Order: sequence, then C-alpha cells, then structure tokens
Amino acid sequence: QRYHLEVHGYVVVENVLTYDECQILTEALYQLKAELLDLSDPSINGPRVHGSFLLGGTDYHHLLTNIVEVPHVTAYATHPRLVGMAEELLGGEPRMVEMNAQINRRDPNQIPETEPHFSFHRGTDVPFASHTYHGLYHCNFVKTLTNLTDLGPDDGGTVVIAGSHKLDGPDAPIVEAAYQDPSMIHQVVAPAGSTLLFSEALIHATGQNRSDRDRVIIVTGYACTLYP
Repeated sequence: QRYHLEVHGYVVVENVLTYDECQILTEALYQLKAELLDLSDPSINGPRVHGSFLLGGTDYHHLLTNIVEVPHVTAYATHPRLVGMAEELLGGEPRMVEMNAQINRRDPNQIPETEPHFSFHRGTDVPFASHTYHGLYHCNFVKTLTNLTDLGPDDGGTVVIAGSHKLDGPDAPIVEAAYQDPSMIHQVVAPAGSTLLFSEALIHATGQNRSDRDRVIIVTGYACTLYP
C-alpha cells in the first residue's frame, strides 16, 4: 500500500469502515441533506444545520460541507485508522481543514460520454506541498475519501491521473496526455467502507456516474499544523 501511494499518489484501502458504520453515516447524511433542502436558503449565507450548508449542487448532485458537527460524522473524522493514514502521508501531526460529503446520481437528461472528460484539478502545487523524508514521499495537504456505497465501474468513483503528484508543471498538458493515453487515468472501484487516501498534489476529479444508484462519499481534508 505504501509503495502504491509512493508511485501513484493514492491508495485504496478496503474495509476501513464496517457495514454498520457505513449505514449509520449514510442515514445521517441523507437526514442532513433533507434538513438543508427544507431551509429557505441552504447555502453558506443562510441558516445552518449543525453548522453545515450546501455548496452549489444540482438536483442530482449535492455537496454537504462543514459537516464535522453532524452526529456520527465527528467520530468518522477522528477515527484512529483514518487519522493514522493522514499522518503517514503528511509525515507528521494532522490538522483537520475540510469536512464534507457528496451525494450524487446520474442526470437522466445527460447522455453519458463514450470518452468522458472530467473536471480535473488539484488542491495544492507540487513544490509547496511535497517533501521526502527517509526516502518516502509526503504531502502537506491530504484527503481521506470513504465511499459509503459500493463503487462499481459505472458508479462514478473518483478518477486520478496516476503519478501526477510528482509532476511539477502546468496541469493542462498533463491532462491532455492522460486523455491521449487513458491508462494513465485510474478510477476507484471498491466496496462500501473503502477509503481512498491521496495527496492533494495529485490531479483528480469526480468520475462519471452512469448507473442509477446514488454515490455517497464522505471526505476529510487534513493538513500539517502550518495550515489554519
């Protein structure tokens, strides 16, 4: 797993959460989504539910953010195994800087692309974020992303450009090269309760959901103590 993380900038660890833990978190997130949608203004400018709000979104994609105070979510964010993963990639003590969840499904009005294009991005650049210690790669901003529903090939799992966490250059030509050779684009396919650990210097995006199932994920961003 550490070798895979070193080379590709990410690793998927299965069975981090049990079936029951996934069910509890999923129910909590659907409840939060319903409560936010009942508000006159569920955005950052309106009233909050457990401090949470909706960030953008459509009828088929809801981003629930600032959710750390939601019942059961706090326990997830401080889960010793997940914190340990963050420490391994950070190379030091983690500080929580982001806590959100996404619930999305296929938009029936959109025809799935045969050769999809993704909203590729990264959360930090390579020179600022990266260092090597005792021969191992570390990044000062990392994510743990746990899928609470099964992710098959058509369920829109996260896609990444493998190895891009070490490529210090403009994103556009890297993305273009990946489209020309799709073997560079890896998609997460994993059972519910699996955690994707990755460096935010890695170019990544949400996959294309071609199924009729909801994709439910919960994400914690951890950074070194330099971050506010």
